[in-house]
Amino acid sequence: MICCLVLLMSATALQSQTKCEFVVAKDGSGNFTTVQEAINAVPDFRKKETTIFIKKGVYKEKLILAECKHLVTFIGESVDSTIITYDDYNQKKNIFCEEKGTSGSAGFYIYGIGFSAENITFQNTAGPVGQAVAVSVAGDQIKFKNCRFLGFQDTLYTYGKDSRQYYNNCYIEGTVDFIFGSSTAVFDSCTIYGKRGGFYTAASTTEGKKFGYVFLNCHITGDAPENTFLLGRPWRPFAKTVFLYCKLGNQVKPEGWNNWSKPANEKTVYYGEYKNTGSGASTDKRVSWARQLTDEEANLYTLKNIFDDWNPNGGK
Repeated sequence: MICCLVLLMSATALQSQTKCEFVVAKDGSGNFTTVQEAINAVPDFRKKETTIFIKKGVYKEKLILAECKHLVTFIGESVDSTIITYDDYNQKKNIFCEEKGTSGSAGFYIYGIGFSAENITFQNTAGPVGQAVAVSVAGDQIKFKNCRFLGFQDTLYTYGKDSRQYYNNCYIEGTVDFIFGSSTAVFDSCTIYGKRGGFYTAASTTEGKKFGYVFLNCHITGDAPENTFLLGRPWRPFAKTVFLYCKLGNQVKPEGWNNWSKPANEKTVYYGEYKNTGSGASTDKRVSWARQLTDEEANLYTLKNIFDDWNPNGGK
């Protein structure tokens, strides 16, 4: 396989890329013209990082990063110009005339451990047709930096119950439950953008997990009307979601949270807030079963405590 030094790239990508790598380019100037070809070329169970530089372009592909593909890194030319997209959705039929379902609607499935991506937009273009996942993440130790996740309902599926995920300086948009699943995930300095109205999150944290969704220093906003979004509702009874040091826009309803029409969930969920700001941050009318964290509780939300032996900022 040809090994190339990337010469044409953004300043940010150039800082990240100083070694030989696979290059994907729609115009044929790289090693591959499709992203899936580059993934397939990564040696199975490789113990070193494999970097795939993806030149600008719209890549309409339904991607799978298999469990045997370890330590794969995607770097786009820029978040505005490198776009990976697909348009499946829940009720769309497969070749057997069966509905694909929510899980089957994803445009990109990530199973391999140690995957990371930078400067890329991941998009599901199906529109407001129900569940339509842009990215489904099952693998452990997954990191996204300066990426966008675009869709409507169920945009980002944090699928793996034992998966640890870190999102830094990312933009995630959608309507109903557009960040959902059972993984432990930290959203650090991200923009969470609600469209039309709905629920920002629908965690399904498994019983016994210490952490579910953690939003740190995020901007919770959108173009939805005032008082049309809730911070979260529990897809499963032991959902955990907390917002710390975030700016909450006027889209957030005063009650803040929803029990998914199941009062029993109020006894098992862990929904918390700490030192948030903005017009949606007032806690005066929050549901009684949500928590306002103490200083001692808030101090537990460090990357070391949340991710244990994995440091998402180490070596990246």
